[in-house]
Amino acid sequence: MKNLTVRDYVQIALVAALYVVLTITPPLNAISYGAYQFRVSEMFNFLAFYHPKYIIAVTLGCMIANFYSFGMIDVLVGGGSTLVFVSLGVLLFKKFHNQTLFNGLFDKAFFYFSFFFAASMFTVALELKVIAQVPFFLTWFTSGVGELVSLLIGSLIIKSLSKRIDFTK
Repeated sequence: MKNLTVRDYVQIALVAALYVVLTITPPLNAISYGAYQFRVSEMFNFLAFYHPKYIIAVTLGCMIANFYSFGMIDVLVGGGSTLVFVSLGVLLFKKFHNQTLFNGLFDKAFFYFSFFFAASMFTVALELKVIAQVPFFLTWFTSGVGELVSLLIGSLIIKSLSKRIDFTK
């Protein structure tokens, strides 16, 4: 990533702040944490396909939002997972960006990334198994399905917004 400008830092801060607000603000906070997660804010993960600075933004947003759940352990596990799996997902699927599936409904990269990132919810399941003594496989399944649904819906929103806003700048 090239040197970041003041504009880049402002955009990182805005996306991180939006992530936090869409995660911790009622009534969304009721569905954003625990074994059954549906985070509207996860749609911001797709911004990383437009510019790598957004990996920083969603990681910071996730870390701040996770501080409101299980504290520092969730900051480290959730933030670390976001950093690793968003970065890896962009690396793996960027070549499919702007190709479409299902008569143009989904961006192919976003669609593949959604399944990949949903599978990464094993980190959330493992954390919750250790901290809250919940069943690992059931938690992985429920958090993965919630993540998948939120990402698929979010991909449609970001794809639509990208037609009006240039996220590459």
